[in-house]
Parts: sequence; C-alpha cells; structure tokens
Amino acid sequence: MKLAIYKEILKRLQGREREEFSGLAQHYRVSLHTLMSIYSQDYQKKMKKTHQRHHSVEAVDDYFQRYEERISPETMGTVLLRIAKEVDLAPSLLAKIILEHHLALQSAESEAPVRSYVNQLLKDPCQIPDPVLANEVQQCILNDCVYGPVVDSIRHSVGFEYENKLKRILEDKGIAFIGEDVMRAKGYDKTPDFKLEVPIAVDGRVVNWVESKASFGDELSHRTYLRDQFWSYWNRFGPGMVIYWFGFIDELDVNADKGIVLMDHFPDSFTTLQALSDRDR
Repeated sequence: MKLAIYKEILKRLQGREREEFSGLAQHYRVSLHTLMSIYSQDYQKKMKKTHQRHHSVEAVDDYFQRYEERISPETMGTVLLRIAKEVDLAPSLLAKIILEHHLALQSAESEAPVRSYVNQLLKDPCQIPDPVLANEVQQCILNDCVYGPVVDSIRHSVGFEYENKLKRILEDKGIAFIGEDVMRAKGYDKTPDFKLEVPIAVDGRVVNWVESKASFGDELSHRTYLRDQFWSYWNRFGPGMVIYWFGFIDELDVNADKGIVLMDHFPDSFTTLQALSDRDR
C-alpha cells in the first residue's frame, strides 16, 4: 500500500463507527483485517500521547466523580461507556482507571491495588465485589475493539492462526525449517518464527528465516520491530523475510538489499539452494 493511500485511509477512518469499516474496505480493496489493524495502530498512538493527561490525579478524580454521580439501577452498564466517549478514552482503559481508584478507596490504607489483582479482575469482572461496577467494567471490555483482555485474546489467536498458516505453507512446499520453540530450547533468546534449514532465494535475495506478523506494517510498528526483532534475527541468522499478512506501507521496504525482505504473502515463486546448484553446473 502506498503511503498516500495509507494517509487517505487514516483520514477516512476518523470519527467512523466500526459498522462503516466494511464499505471503506471495499472502496480501497483491502480486507477488514487490514482496515482494523490500521485503525487499532493509529488509535493506540493516540492513547499513548494522551496517557499522562488521562492518568493525572485531577483527571482520575473527575472521571470517578462523574461515574458516582451518574450510576443508578437504570444505567445498565452504560455509564463508563458514555464517559469514555466524552473524554475520548478507550473504554477498557477507563474501566481500569475507575476500578483501580475504587479499590484504592476501599483499602484501609488507600494504597494503589496490586497490578496483578487488577488484571485478574479485568479478565473476570464477575470477581469484582461491587456488582454495579462489575457490570460497568464488563460492558467496557466487551465494547472495546482495541484494548482489553478480550481483544488481547483475539489478537493472540489471530497471530497463532497466521503462524500456523505459514507453517502449513512451508510444509506444503517441502521447505524444511526449525520452529521457534526448538530454537529457544537451543538457547537462542530472540528467534524468528521459522528458521529455514536450507535457505531459499526470493527475487534473487537469500532468505534464511521467515517471520509472521498478523498485522499491518505501519512506520512506527515496523521501526520498532526492526530495532527489537528483525535486526537481531539478521545478526544471528543472516538475511530473512517478514510477512505482514495485512499489508504494509510500500515505502518501508527499503532494507531488502541489506537482508530484510517484506511481503504480504508467502511468494509463489522462489528458488531452492538445490535449484541454484543445478543451474550453476
């Protein structure tokens, strides 16, 4: 995807509801997975920029006061969702702020609750002693498409699904590989999803490993992956290939000659080392 199209999509996504994504996906001829990935990445950037403002003492007190003033038997789990929309904060993030503040007020020493306990309650709001708050937190988690334990589980499952898809492709094409678990058992700390036992060539470039990313490759995520993962793989195993299954910004594909090839699918055409050997005879 060209950078200009990516920026255009970002503008078109502003202020739109999820129900409208299908029409946009058809207009730009991209999958809903791609559109949702682009939206999620952009939304996460926005939340990171405003994190300090939403977590200030004044903001937390204000949000909690709004919650207490509006809560009633008739609200039926809608109060926090409405406040989240008013203050432009992800529902799950607001639910966590309110839950932490509630637990701190319930504590004899008014201390901040242990993070692991808060996360446990967010994963299972039924454990929250206050049934009204439990319902509010539950609704926030169920209605959040970017943050929260439900989204985290879905994201993990999708990542696993596409990793398995890549594994099946390698097996079907007869490409021998070593999996991530085996490499870690051998003592490697940072490992790609698949290390090829015999390199292949893609468009004349050697590929020793393949990494699966069930996401869209935007500038920030790709830069982070390069720093934290891809260059480490390159240092250990040589040149390799990254598959962004939901696409990537074309202008980011500038490291192919240095040893990191970007694709949005496993290439139909590639050359094995044996074929290269036979050709050179």
